Amino acid sequence: MELKRVPTEADDDSTTSLDREPIDSEKATITSSQFLDDNDDGEDQRFLSNGIPMKKKYDDEEFPGHASFGMSVFNLSNAIMGSGILGLSYAMANTGIVLFTILLIAVAILSLYSVHLLLMTSKEGGSLIYEKLGEKAFGWPGKMAAFGSIIMQNIGAMSSYLFIVKYELPEVIRAFMGLEEISGEWYLNGNYLVVFVSLGVILPLSLLKNLGYLGYTSGTRINAFLMLNNTAYTIPILAFAFVCHPEVLPIYSELKDRTPKKMQTVSNLSILAMLIMYMLSALFGYLTFYENVEAELLHTFTKVYKFDTLLLLVRLAVLTAVTLTVPIVLFPIRSSITTLLFSGRDFSWIRHMVIAAAILLFNNMLVIFVPTIRDIFGFIGGSAATMLIFILPAAFYLRLVKPRSTPKKVGATVFLIMGIVFMFGSLSLITLDWIHNPPGSKGH
Repeated sequence: MELKRVPTEADDDSTTSLDREPIDSEKATITSSQFLDDNDDGEDQRFLSNGIPMKKKYDDEEFPGHASFGMSVFNLSNAIMGSGILGLSYAMANTGIVLFTILLIAVAILSLYSVHLLLMTSKEGGSLIYEKLGEKAFGWPGKMAAFGSIIMQNIGAMSSYLFIVKYELPEVIRAFMGLEEISGEWYLNGNYLVVFVSLGVILPLSLLKNLGYLGYTSGTRINAFLMLNNTAYTIPILAFAFVCHPEVLPIYSELKDRTPKKMQTVSNLSILAMLIMYMLSALFGYLTFYENVEAELLHTFTKVYKFDTLLLLVRLAVLTAVTLTVPIVLFPIRSSITTLLFSGRDFSWIRHMVIAAAILLFNNMLVIFVPTIRDIFGFIGGSAATMLIFILPAAFYLRLVKPRSTPKKVGATVFLIMGIVFMFGSLSLITLDWIHNPPGSKGH
């Protein structure tokens, strides 16, 4: 048997390691490896062969990626675009064009660096499951930190999309029927409508086994959040705008002929596309209404154009887009729950469906009984989004990769400190805003 030379030193951050067999961490796909046993997590194992340690080989072909490069870009773009493209104009109105542009570009660049850290960590950690990387880095606390952040982030995103359905769909139906105002009929009640849409459209799509198929339903996605009100919320919301990290690893696991470099290119293109779209949306909305722009752009247009046909088409496009986006956001939530509670068990369609239904039920209850989503997202943007973009990727990277290069180590450390400061600063500002304008008050 020919034995490979064991390297004495390798570049921890390179996309390929010297004389190292590729670790099949891609086993951890959203459709299969979330059910792997904890002991079968893609870690290197040593086999004695004349006293020389060998790397464990995996059959890459057993878990091949099937999503094309373009489809992966679509899916990641859809995962990114979730922080209020219809509310960014109001953020620009509060910060000004120059400051808004600087903040938007800065957050995009930081998000790209964060994706880089995450991909390098997944390669060295031998897993494409966010929670498992946390467990390898810090044990059970790391696993729960990742789990909690992902759940908070995606529950918030799903709720925001359903809130749009709740408030926009009755307006669309009213416009089609030519009614001047909602007169109380059940089919104009947003609570009923959001349940019908959830059961008739969202739940069936959420039962798909593979994430890649949803790319065909979401290529024209436009999303909105009803969450911008003042400058205290602007930076957390911009951070929320580029959170795609829970979806990065599942999308990577399904990428055909996957490599960290190829996935980084997917991330670069996706974030660049969303940066341009965010900027154009904010700029044109702001230049149309200036200081009169409201937190949710469609509301501003409605006051001016009433039942304008073009506005009605935009509402329909937004409703269609956010409805088809909910299943994409649901996938990483279900993956996290499955990994935490059912690790090591074979795939079960019953469990697959029950978890999806339970997640959707919880979000419907949240949308029906919570009067406003704005404050929830302000909190999530400052906490969960910050954890996923800054704190967790940097902490996992420093713990698992342990870079020998001083600049890389310093860069990751600064990134971690920045995230901690950003989180506490944002939450402090939001808390002060709540003190002066309690949730549910006219100021909110």
